[in-house]
Amino acid sequence: MKDQIIAKIKEYETIIIHRHVRPDPDAIGSQVGLKKIIQASFPNKNVYAVGEEDPSLHFLAQMDDIDDALFENALIIVCDTANQGRISDKRYELGEYVIKIDHHPNNDTYGDIKWIDTTASSTCELIYSFAKYHQSLKITDEAARLIYAGIVGDTGRFLFPNTTDHTFHYAAELVSYNFDRTALYNSMYDVTEKIARIRGFILQNFKISKSGATSIKITKEILDEFGISSAETGGLVGTLGDIQGVKAWIIFIEEDYIIRARIRSKGPVINTLANKYNGGGHPLASGASVKSWEEADELAKDLDIICQSYTK
Repeated sequence: MKDQIIAKIKEYETIIIHRHVRPDPDAIGSQVGLKKIIQASFPNKNVYAVGEEDPSLHFLAQMDDIDDALFENALIIVCDTANQGRISDKRYELGEYVIKIDHHPNNDTYGDIKWIDTTASSTCELIYSFAKYHQSLKITDEAARLIYAGIVGDTGRFLFPNTTDHTFHYAAELVSYNFDRTALYNSMYDVTEKIARIRGFILQNFKISKSGATSIKITKEILDEFGISSAETGGLVGTLGDIQGVKAWIIFIEEDYIIRARIRSKGPVINTLANKYNGGGHPLASGASVKSWEEADELAKDLDIICQSYTK
């Protein structure tokens, strides 16, 4: 698979790299990290990273603004995106050839080449293994910074069970590159005062069921009260994770036409539940969406049932 991908990269003069909507560090890190590697290794190629901007991740990278015409006869690489519906910038459909690189379960088998490895901690881990496999590829300091950020983000600073010996080995190699880890950590984990205050609201208002399930509803009124937008709520998902007795939890975020459900677990498998509610993801970290608070209550009840039947 790695040989097929490098052959296509060598074949095309224009390469456009996408990732999923509402990006996280692994999405940005794998997308732009791969861009930096290709640019350094093939300086005559035109390589772009596209998608909607997320100001909270500008410390990692910003996107390229390109014309539609560039997509004609272009190679498209989509990183860290399980489903076509979640690809940011739908112009990927205008490209000539599509490569999918991902570590999520392959429920949507789009792409002419599909490199899926669910044993990897992150898509950034796959990008780094790809660059190591092809020794002619050049990993710059900036590429190393981006890839390291994605690995740190998707492993929860190496605390999540998706962290393997490969992950630690790659991380050890990446920190030998010249970038400021302290500054990177500060950018990833420092929070604004308003995010800290809404975390306090969550901690004051959650309730744990007997099964170990819990959820919290963040309505638009609550978002307005704390002066934050739904796009700024990514940092809330881990708020309930350190609480003793909690097995799995949901943070519901109300948007204009939908309610986002960020689901996390310390053991019970939750991605099948997310699939049921228009979502998906990893066994212990998934997302879903519902159309009403009544449907949100049903999702929460289903999580409670999963936690009831869970045994270590």
